[in-house]
Amino acid sequence: MIVVGGEALIDLVPVAEPPGALLPRPGGGPYNTALALGRLGAGVAFCSRVSADGFGEGLLAGLRAAGVDLSLVQRGPEPTTLAVPSLAPDGSAAYRFYTEGTADRLFALPPSLPPGVRALALGTCSLVLEPGASAYEALLRRESRRGLLTLLDPNIRPALIADPAAYRERFLGWLPYVSVLKLSEEDAAWLGGRIGDWLAAGPSAVVLTRGAAGLTVWTAEGEEYGAAARPVTVADTIGAGDTVNAALLHRLAGSVGPVDWPAVLDFAARAAALTCTRAGAEPPYAAELGLSR
Repeated sequence: MIVVGGEALIDLVPVAEPPGALLPRPGGGPYNTALALGRLGAGVAFCSRVSADGFGEGLLAGLRAAGVDLSLVQRGPEPTTLAVPSLAPDGSAAYRFYTEGTADRLFALPPSLPPGVRALALGTCSLVLEPGASAYEALLRRESRRGLLTLLDPNIRPALIADPAAYRERFLGWLPYVSVLKLSEEDAAWLGGRIGDWLAAGPSAVVLTRGAAGLTVWTAEGEEYGAAARPVTVADTIGAGDTVNAALLHRLAGSVGPVDWPAVLDFAARAAALTCTRAGAEPPYAAELGLSR
């Protein structure tokens, strides 16, 4: 089983008609990653705190429909976090967040994860907003120490980071506990570090998503591989990076022997391309990628 920890929120996505209208869609990087893994047929559990309000019920219903295990989900009466993306002409999104007093930031460290867990994925708002951020950080450190494959997607949201220098320092402190660091070009530029330095700090691989230019991985062994993006008509890019997370975890968790990185990246590129053809975060199903569940 793969455990994905982090926030579940509602994206209020702009629609063409009527002017100024917003359509509520399930979202949050970790939520999208868990949903994508479920649709790919992986054994996956979501680890979060989710509101008992109507939005929270809808979020859990979406995960349940994808076959995601909800036994690690904590519930609370606090409201659901809201995110309002604004879309650029190329389909990329910037976000404003409404997080004051919301359920997901009150996440508490679970005493243990279920037997048979092979991998843990964390990232996005969950590693920024306290007090939950410290609980997720403790989860990362604990599970890395006991040998789990760990994937970190910082998925930087500058509007949420009050002290960029402190966040950058904290990010470096996570790297010794990270197996795979996945980030976008925009994330890498904001963090201001170098891939070689990040690899030296602990990860066995750094995967960089580069939009229409595809994906690249650098490994601790000094290897570099790339995969081209699939040409598609882009509705928006919401959830594309989260789909990459899911594709990487689907191929890496539980694998033995050397990683076939060109094949892994190609699979991730195909999955992300399908997500980009749909409005909102709608990752593909196993059958769309030629997989059997």
